[in-house]
Amino acid sequence: MQTSPGICQRKRRYETREEADAVALSADVILRTYKCALCHKFHLTSRTKGLRVPRPT
Repeated sequence: MQTSPGICQRKRRYETREEADAVALSADVILRTYKCALCHKFHLTSRTKGLRVPRPT
């Protein structure tokens, strides 16, 4: 996922994927975690179009 600098600056940053996943699970909508190529931290997104859905483990 490509994040523009303006979007990255406005989004909340999480140090670990686990921290971001915990917030995503507690949200009222379905959110996905991704690592930002700009800040190298984790963000949340509700966007799913064109993204691979993780395999259940």
